[in-house]
Amino acid sequence: MTNIKAQTLPRTVAPLLRRKAKSTTGDKVVGTISHTVLTIWSLIIVLPLLWSIMSSFKTSKEILGSPFTLPSHVNFDNYVAAFTTAGIGSFLLNTVVVVFGALVVTMLFGSMCAYVLARFQFPGSRGIYYLMLAGLTFPIFLAIVPLFFVLKSIGLLNTLPGLILTYAAFALPFTVFFMFSFFKALPNSIAEAAALDGAGEWRTFFQVMLPMARPGLATVAILNFVGLWNQFLLPVALNSDVKNYVLTQGMAAFASQAGYSVDFGQLFAGVVMTVIPVLIVYLIFQRQLQGSVSQGTNK
Repeated sequence: MTNIKAQTLPRTVAPLLRRKAKSTTGDKVVGTISHTVLTIWSLIIVLPLLWSIMSSFKTSKEILGSPFTLPSHVNFDNYVAAFTTAGIGSFLLNTVVVVFGALVVTMLFGSMCAYVLARFQFPGSRGIYYLMLAGLTFPIFLAIVPLFFVLKSIGLLNTLPGLILTYAAFALPFTVFFMFSFFKALPNSIAEAAALDGAGEWRTFFQVMLPMARPGLATVAILNFVGLWNQFLLPVALNSDVKNYVLTQGMAAFASQAGYSVDFGQLFAGVVMTVIPVLIVYLIFQRQLQGSVSQGTNK
């Protein structure tokens, strides 16, 4: 039918119709393949999470006997036992203190550093920026030994403040790199107008420029939060005090403390309690994340 219509139309219109038909067919093929891949990927991510939630309401006998069936009855005994007896509660509190403390330090100093590098030109500014970029490529495991002796010399080894400073130091280069483009894209006229109104550099930054970069702040905060929350190598190497364990350390110790006699119901309950805070934070800030991505695309 398309060929018949193409023959009766002018020669300039027929190639356009054939090209449009080909592009429409290609779009359908690409859309089908992409949706199939995304569906499979979603199942790979969602099914283990649902299985962990289901197993958190079972006993160890039920998990080992029938791992893929629903629990006989729903109760929160595993969550209570994991939070109290297994020490997940204290691990969770330590993780919240370390992660949010590191986020505050990283977001404050990272945004200030990015603002200065993006808005002011001074000798060595480009070198500082390139050093920040180099920090993104520096593997964590190469810094473990120097960090151990540095924290030991200043008395912060096996302490939560030591972990906060270490987490902040490793998250700082990414924060500066991410926020640099946001501050670079802001118009100079806004800062000049604030200066004409009598605002100093500090007031201009905190009351004018920083609120305008809020989408970027939300995005980098979420990304840093996920990375710091799941950090395992740094606390294992720099924090051997059990009372200062974070969640990743506590879950590893709980899973390996008794071999096959471990309570799998409590273990899955601890896993769920580890994952839920990250999901909650993402659900709260997902609109800012999507807005910052679209804003960066438009720029």
